[in-house]
Amino acid sequence: MASVKTSSLAKIIDYRSFNMANPRLILNGKKAGLALVRQAIFFARESVDIDVRVTFEAGDVERFVCEAVAEGVTRIIAGGGDGTVNEVVNALMKTKNNFVEVGIFPLGTANDFARSLAIPEDLGQALTLAATASVHDVDTVQINDDYFLNVASCGFGAEVTANTPVALKNFLGGGAYTLSGLVQALNFTPFKGKITFDECQIEDEVIVAALCNGRQAGGGQLLAPDAKINDGLIDVVSMSAFALQDINQVVSALLDNKESNAVIKRFQTAALHWQSESAISVNLDGEPRQYREARVSVHHKALKLALPSHCPLI
Repeated sequence: MASVKTSSLAKIIDYRSFNMANPRLILNGKKAGLALVRQAIFFARESVDIDVRVTFEAGDVERFVCEAVAEGVTRIIAGGGDGTVNEVVNALMKTKNNFVEVGIFPLGTANDFARSLAIPEDLGQALTLAATASVHDVDTVQINDDYFLNVASCGFGAEVTANTPVALKNFLGGGAYTLSGLVQALNFTPFKGKITFDECQIEDEVIVAALCNGRQAGGGQLLAPDAKINDGLIDVVSMSAFALQDINQVVSALLDNKESNAVIKRFQTAALHWQSESAISVNLDGEPRQYREARVSVHHKALKLALPSHCPLI
């Protein structure tokens, strides 16, 4: 009987420690010295105690997440750009816990995911929301051993994202470019591959594609206007290789944002499998990867995310 009581007491102590831990901000080290960031932390601390950990080198985010989980922290705040959020989500998903909540303190250049969630642009308000707002169960998407929360772009878009040329932003936004000329100018060769989903199999030559859990990427470019982060589905948008005579329907579909045709394909699925003849560049919420074969699946409502009450993605 004594061992049972001891075990029960241990469970009570663990439960209490989990609920007493302060929210923990994992802050990108490049942002830690910024006056506006420090002011935001002081502002948020007027409403709630927040512990801070600052990253210095690769691997720190994962280490800090594991430490927080072991210490009973129930809310981790990702302070940085979309890439920092991605690192936190990956570390949490790989710990396979179901109690830690995530908040977002957006400090990136574009903050695509945070903007689409309607997180305030004011840093003090954003951090306070990240630490105190109610959470919602949202989806994560897995590609092989990696996870993402917003958008995975692949092909032409992912290859040039590192340099963020103006041409790409206009391209993704449906600008009135001669798209075939743009592709030729960049000497881009489409990726040949096979995609399988929902008992369908398509062989295609892909120029650019996006797997969307969220709605926008690339600095505010709306890719999947109807996407929800809790519907259990990925919104897939892709552009296939096309002839010059098809340019009108390509531009029409890009400008429409919902139109689908032989060149611009749009569909929803909970899982898909991609195989290509060569490795394809993929950008997962700002993190570069390369895959020749990719198995993609949705983890429905696998993450607890702090969101504003008027969030349009749920």
